[in-house]
Amino acid sequence: MKVAPLTIDYRPKLPPKCDYGIGIVGCGGIVNYAHLPAYKAHGLNILGCYDVNSEAAQSTARTHGIPTTFESLDDLLADSRIAIVDIAVPAVEQRAIAERALARGKHLLCQKPLAENLADAAAIAAAGRTARRKVAVNQQMRWSPGIAAAKRLVEEGCLGTPIDVQIQVSVDTPLHMWPWLNSAERFDLLYHSIHYFDSIRFLFGRPDTVTSRHTRFPGPITPAETKTITVFDYPAGLQGLVAVNHLDRTRDAYATFRFLGTEGLITGTIGLLYDYPRGRPDTLRVESSILSAEAVIDVGLEGSWIPDAFIGPMASLMDAIQRDATPITDAHDNLDTLRMVFGGYRSNAEGRTIRLDEV
Repeated sequence: MKVAPLTIDYRPKLPPKCDYGIGIVGCGGIVNYAHLPAYKAHGLNILGCYDVNSEAAQSTARTHGIPTTFESLDDLLADSRIAIVDIAVPAVEQRAIAERALARGKHLLCQKPLAENLADAAAIAAAGRTARRKVAVNQQMRWSPGIAAAKRLVEEGCLGTPIDVQIQVSVDTPLHMWPWLNSAERFDLLYHSIHYFDSIRFLFGRPDTVTSRHTRFPGPITPAETKTITVFDYPAGLQGLVAVNHLDRTRDAYATFRFLGTEGLITGTIGLLYDYPRGRPDTLRVESSILSAEAVIDVGLEGSWIPDAFIGPMASLMDAIQRDATPITDAHDNLDTLRMVFGGYRSNAEGRTIRLDEV
């Protein structure tokens, strides 16, 4: 049975006030091809940028029409026009920058992962509370077209009771884009699958346990894990699977999700990963007795994870500032995503299932 494509209102919306002065800390690739194109498309007020590499800051400013390049972090933080600091630096550097910015009264959008260990992440969250400032984490996959639309379908009960959640990715990730991987001890869970873990928690809540196994592609590419399988178990029987392989050079590469419930099924593709970072459009289909007894319905989607989803965390942060509310990706809330990540590493190291409460 053919039916018209389903239209879902899934796009992030800017709050009434969205002219907050924004300062960028870190001018690497992700800022240039994701953060700033998304902000420019929505007319946000980028006042200046800073990078320890002054040439990177100057190049970013020229490319994106940013009026000021700051010579130091202190200079950026001293600018009273800047209300929000968007931090896009390696996780190991983030706590020190975040604490300095909070001490100067700035609200923060922090890069993911929030930190390389739970203690530093908790310290950033606590510093935000002490400073009475909003701290959000850039877990922007929540606003990617497929995941955002799936969230609306789940909220409307199209699955009934969720029973099986799977995200499976086997692609040829361009690892050369991240030279630090040559010596990294951790990669997939902390820097990649964290997106899928966070999306699963966003859609279906916090699991009770995590079981994870890791390996790596043979050869001198990186000592870190490049292939992982992780299972999440929930108290009512829901089970989640995330299976990722970063070195699939065949013509059968894929990046898919499948959410099954008692009343329906949501399936889709993560278009970005089919040719990262250019990608292709996401796709989404729903089969649900709640919507139609006979039809499989295509959901109309527009935009892409990069750069379009990157407006989501910033819009949520701005909304939280003006309503004195909690950002959707609040730093304290993000600690549970990190527990899923670090629980996965502990599970692999100890060869057992880990309760998230242990982490």
